[in-house]
Formats: sequence, structure tokens, C-alpha cells
Amino acid sequence: MLLHSENVCTPKTSALRKRLHSENVCTPKTSALRKTPALRKTPAIRKTPAIRKTPAIRKIMTKKTYHHSPTHLFIDDTPYFITAAIYEKRPLLQSPTIKTMLLERIKHSFNQHQWELHHWVILDNHYHILGQSRRGRVLSVMMKSIHSFMAYHIKEATQASSPIWWNYWDYCPRDEQDYTIRLNYLLNNPVKHGYVTNLNDYPFSSFFQAVDEHGVTHLRQQFREYPEYRTLVLREAYNDDF
Repeated sequence: MLLHSENVCTPKTSALRKRLHSENVCTPKTSALRKTPALRKTPAIRKTPAIRKTPAIRKIMTKKTYHHSPTHLFIDDTPYFITAAIYEKRPLLQSPTIKTMLLERIKHSFNQHQWELHHWVILDNHYHILGQSRRGRVLSVMMKSIHSFMAYHIKEATQASSPIWWNYWDYCPRDEQDYTIRLNYLLNNPVKHGYVTNLNDYPFSSFFQAVDEHGVTHLRQQFREYPEYRTLVLREAYNDDF
């Protein structure tokens, strides 16, 4: 009876009871419920910069069409698959020295414009590149720099007549699967065109880089999982066989 009559939450004194009741001493949770600043403030809902700003969607529509030349897309921060070919498919890149010089020039130009060079293959009359853009708008400037420099040295080495280069074509893979199919196509290019029967025997590609990065087992699985590279047609290059 003593414990019941002296319950902390029901004091005997009526005045004290009224004061405690008015001050809500025995129901602290109620006051906590009334104070809900988190419910009143919803900054995360009001601030949606990603929805208001969609630069990638706007830039994907940026392109330039040239008379008698392919259309080029200029997209920032996106993968690119680039193909370039010698005029009339002459074997002007046949020399290992020329191939090495071309690769070094590609690396220099990509680095200068802060593009990433992921993979590459250079054959006797064309080459393929997989990379990542930073500013898509510099694509034309970058390719002109590569081809102007190489045209001079190819003429000196081969006495070939102008023009040296036919053109270049660019394509932006839509997703990881599309990218991997293009990568397989690039790596398999020396086999496709009959230069070798084993990729280990062709030194002018990033195949050995891919082996170092991922291992032979991974690459074999990649070729098995994405066999579409065997029938891929480069529609951006007017369905030509590169």
C-alpha cells in the first residue's frame, strides 16, 4: 500500500499533481512527439539538382554532319569507339615503325585533351580505338592532330600520294554489353582480317594489356558471353569491312 500510494507519477498533493499535470512531467514522450523538426524540414525533397540539370541528355543530341563525310557525335564523359582508315585501303601502316609512331601520337593526343585510351588495334590500312571522352567537342581537333602528323611521316616513309587518310567514324556504345561487343571486335580484328590465327601472335594491339588486367580465363569467358562481335557490322562506317 505504501508503494501504491506513493507512486511517483501520482503524488498525494493535489497542487503538485495539478502543477505536474500542467507541466506534463509524467508524459515526456508527448512533448517529444510535438517537436518534429525533421518532419517540418524536407530539404532532400525540395533540392533535386540531378532532376533540374540533365547535361548528359542534352549533350547526347550534339552532333555535326559534314557534306560527303560521316556524322560525328560530341558527347562529354562517354565511351567512344573510333575507326579510321587509309584512303583506298592502301597498306600505308604496314611498317612496324609507322604503327608504333601512330600509337604514340594517339596516346599523346588523348592525353593532351584529357581523354582516356582504353584499347586499340592498328592494322596495315586502318585502326580501331576504344576510349572515354572528357569534352566531346574536341574529337574533331584531336583526330585532325593525329592524322595531320601521321600523314606527313607516312609520305616521307612511303612516298605515297595524297590524300593519306580516307576518314574516321565514331560510335558511342549504349551500355556495358554494347561496349564489350565492340571490345571483342577490336581485339579480334587481326584474326578477322587474316593477319594471325592466334591473338598472341599480333603485337600491335592492346590484347596483352587486356590479359595483364583481366587474365586469359576472363577474356575467354568474355568472348564466349558476347559472341556478337563475330557478326558485328560497323554501320557508322557505312557497313564497310574494317
